Amino acid sequence: MRRTRAMLAAALVAVIVAAAPVSAASPSQTDSTAARPTVDRSIAIVQLKGDPLSTSAKTKPAKGKKIDFTSATTKAYRAQLSAHRNDFKRWLAANAPKAQVTGSWDISLNAVSVKLNGTSLKTVALAPQVARAEYSGRYYKTVEDPDLALVDALAGWAAVGGAANAGKGVKVAVIDSGIDVEHPCFDDAGYPAQTQLGDKRFTNNKIIAAKVFYNKAANQGLTAEAIDTHGTHVAGTVACNHLTPASVSGVDIPYDPSGVAPAALLGNYNVFPGTLESSRDEDILNALDAAYADGFDVANMSLGGGSSGVQGLLTIAVDNLDRANMVVAVSSGNDGPGHYTVGSPGSAARALTAGGGTVGHYVAAPVTVGGASYGAVSGDFPVVENAPLSKPLAVVTAAPVNAVNGIGEACSALPAGSLTGTIALISRGTCDFSTKIRIAQLAGASAVLVANRIPGDPTAMGQGVSPDGVQPTVPAYMVSLADALVLKTKNGLPTTISPDLAYFLSGNDDIQYEASSQGPTDVDFRVKPDLVAPAVNVLSSVPGDDCGATGCWAFFSGTSMASPHLAGAAAVVRGLHPDWTAEQVRSAIVNTAEVGSITKFDSAAVLTDVNIVGAGQLDLDSAVAARVALGPVSTSFGSIPAGSGQTQTRTVTVTNLTAGALTLSLAISDTVGAGVAFSVAPATITVAAGQSAAVTVTMTAAKAAAAGDHQAMLTVKAAGTTVAHAVVYAFVK
Repeated sequence: MRRTRAMLAAALVAVIVAAAPVSAASPSQTDSTAARPTVDRSIAIVQLKGDPLSTSAKTKPAKGKKIDFTSATTKAYRAQLSAHRNDFKRWLAANAPKAQVTGSWDISLNAVSVKLNGTSLKTVALAPQVARAEYSGRYYKTVEDPDLALVDALAGWAAVGGAANAGKGVKVAVIDSGIDVEHPCFDDAGYPAQTQLGDKRFTNNKIIAAKVFYNKAANQGLTAEAIDTHGTHVAGTVACNHLTPASVSGVDIPYDPSGVAPAALLGNYNVFPGTLESSRDEDILNALDAAYADGFDVANMSLGGGSSGVQGLLTIAVDNLDRANMVVAVSSGNDGPGHYTVGSPGSAARALTAGGGTVGHYVAAPVTVGGASYGAVSGDFPVVENAPLSKPLAVVTAAPVNAVNGIGEACSALPAGSLTGTIALISRGTCDFSTKIRIAQLAGASAVLVANRIPGDPTAMGQGVSPDGVQPTVPAYMVSLADALVLKTKNGLPTTISPDLAYFLSGNDDIQYEASSQGPTDVDFRVKPDLVAPAVNVLSSVPGDDCGATGCWAFFSGTSMASPHLAGAAAVVRGLHPDWTAEQVRSAIVNTAEVGSITKFDSAAVLTDVNIVGAGQLDLDSAVAARVALGPVSTSFGSIPAGSGQTQTRTVTVTNLTAGALTLSLAISDTVGAGVAFSVAPATITVAAGQSAAVTVTMTAAKAAAAGDHQAMLTVKAAGTTVAHAVVYAFVK
């Protein structure tokens, strides 16, 4: 359903970039990117033969339940796995004595971590106990959440009895860089006493666990304390207390933010302690297993590594934990635009993977021209201070001219003195921000406004390399594309930049986040992300000691901000339906998403590519009212050889979540791509309350089928009303 615009609580967000080829900074920080290390070749993650507790026939939990760690069967099987690990250690001692086992897992994976100390990965893989070995991946957080109105949170809360019940008692593990227990978002007043785990300096009755996962933490004096801002921002988006007052840079936000699941409990599972910028598989696996063993229902991982062409062990762990009834929400990554950019572990089949869209609000300096004000966002460059700056506006038109806004990009030297005593308006594009701002300054500009080249709000600009090695010293800001097109018509008019900031509500909502990573997965050509949530200009909590009674807040952008919206939604759904399986919770969220609400980042066209938007945008109101669950939540046929004329089938399980029988009609709609047809049978099923039925989705590819993406939508209706929809996809290669 379409949501009305309302001023709701928004949560601060943080974005995580993937551990394989990833960008060092988001586009909101700089127009240039740099690769970072994606694996740690000193450490191997070694999967041993034999199923972990989550999937073993002896110990896997019954539908809707979790592993019983107290049972004699579980204890015996754990002992058996431990004995197998000891066999592997003895093999290492005899055949690879330099290698050292540094950690182990038996819940999500039956695996160990091995410090190689010069031993080759191939040697370790030869051990008879080993099923698979791979280098430990590195995962990065990036910084870059929209209003709750965009995801129908208020209506969703009403369905569960109000904000006080939204996620009540549900435990969400934030696997990130820590949560600031002192922030008002996480004040535990009114919460019942809870068993607190880990370092109790950083826990209360809202944040009930605080643990650090880094093998050198003790030696380096690192704790679960939130030093970095990312984890606190993510946690605020998940579960900031209802109606927590906020201010940003001295500007009061005109509404009181809330998390998506304001009554949920949180766990601080810190895998980025101190100023650590990356985390390895073993640390993340340790955090996941600890969170599960500690009884957490949902985990959020606003982190990722680039796809590597194989299914990593971390993605397998995510899938196994979902099978063992923990929902794991993951960001898709910030390596878009472009297909095949979704990162790991967001590529996991059973991850609840988030793509990103915009929220139309921000705090900025007012720029007044001809009686109207426009918001200008600062970044890593000087700003106007103390007194307003007033100068004529000078619109640069010299080549190169940006094709979108028709304004010069100032990437080539401008005539000396041509901008003297003016506020220059130049365009984003071609060269980095430092270059263009410095060129305008060298031409005499007293300040610079940079016009965005894509729809949406302006973003903070990061420094690059200036042409003479000197960073700009004049004030510089970015203005939105829409505002720039108006300013372009005001050349020569008196223009004033205020030293004071203001809150702007722009209405630039539901626009594709340009850098949001896209599917299909490069392992098996599955659709990812599963759906979209707010990712640009998400307001949420951050650590800090000098922000007064409201605590510190910030606007971040990135799919790290989108993922906690999904984790919060999972907490609300699970709180209302504690007997649903993790897959059913995911289906309620994915298969009721709002279709057709996201527009392209470079035009006003509605985005229909399922490898960008998945099943649509999060709609919490519909998720809590889900009547059926689909498993899997999307149906992918993978890679189909061109000219093969193949026909394949997939089984989809349809579960009736209601208290009465449902007669359901199923159909395939919105097919895109020539030469491939999809169908579903039977077309009508009747499912008793709480029961399931299987249907068959068939893909038929003509020998002349066009290469590339082929997609459709499986729709499920009850009494003529759509109650669920799921993406169907095939790739002709």
